[in-house]
Amino acid sequence: MVEVPNKAPAADVPAEKPSVALGADHAGFRVKDAVKKHLQAEGYEVDDVGTWSEASADYPDFAIQVANRVAEGHNDLGVLTCGTGIGMSIAANKVGGIRAALAHNPETAALARQHNDANVLTFGARGITAEQAIAIVEGFLAAKFEGGRHQRRIAKMTELDQERKYNG
Repeated sequence: MVEVPNKAPAADVPAEKPSVALGADHAGFRVKDAVKKHLQAEGYEVDDVGTWSEASADYPDFAIQVANRVAEGHNDLGVLTCGTGIGMSIAANKVGGIRAALAHNPETAALARQHNDANVLTFGARGITAEQAIAIVEGFLAAKFEGGRHQRRIAKMTELDQERKYNG
């Protein structure tokens, strides 16, 4: 079993919280709003790119906005949700420099940061509660990239981004 990092930092070490871009389609709207309220209450800077209702909306529109905000440095991390999280992950990963990871629980969310240096979290809103979604997001935000043997793999992915950028 993977250990999810304790979310409370040591008392003598001030922890700067990352800024977070949030996005969802209609299926993830309610869960996104619950996550947003929780993060704001915890002192995170949150930029919500939408959607703002349960009216049908296209997930790529929100995935690209969040991914661009992270890739351009406007936000440190991104969180996306739709019905399954799959479409958001696929769309966000089209943006260079983005490592969007689909997580199903706090452990896989933490591993996405620890091993894959994920900078965007995606998850499915169907079939989970707001509390479960918040726990997934907390697992992601509390984890840090471990580097070491994982850095070599991240460098290879970064190289692919660069090749794609220059080869069109």
